[in-house]
Amino acid sequence: MDAAVVYESMYGNSERVAQAVAEGLSETVRVMVVDVTDPAASPDALRHMGLVVAGGPTHAFGMTRPATRAEAVQRASGDVSDRATGLREWVESVPRQEQTRLAATFDTRVTKVKPLPGSAARGAAKVLRRAGFRLVAPPASFYVGDVEGPLDDGELDRARAWGRALGRLLVPAGSPVEGR
Repeated sequence: MDAAVVYESMYGNSERVAQAVAEGLSETVRVMVVDVTDPAASPDALRHMGLVVAGGPTHAFGMTRPATRAEAVQRASGDVSDRATGLREWVESVPRQEQTRLAATFDTRVTKVKPLPGSAARGAAKVLRRAGFRLVAPPASFYVGDVEGPLDDGELDRARAWGRALGRLLVPAGSPVEGR
């Protein structure tokens, strides 16, 4: 089985989480990591992937929108990715699947708002389910200390472990690892 980790990242935190998830997955399956704006992330380009993991930052209780991305660019103290397309637009572009495919979702969010409702991961999961994907794990959140980061201590290890767990769901223990 092949997997793709598709991400949106403005400050680099979600990209680092995506890379860590891919490291964990790569222990059992072939995996590629791709930004939502990359042509390699188009739904057509990913149609052969057995698992799609999608993630990005939580803005205003959900997936980013053009207005929240523009606000993030204005607030940025350093280099930030100014983008027209984010996770919301990417998941909404995924057509209804003819065959059930597997998916998982993640987000990054600020530690101090852990208890607040809303999650980019839950929103993306809902859209992917409607498109015919089967979620193999509950949506996962990874935490940053403040809007621009950095990631909280241990979050990249937790992301790798989550990726490893996803891989074990796909390739049960004792099974020969595909493509290896």
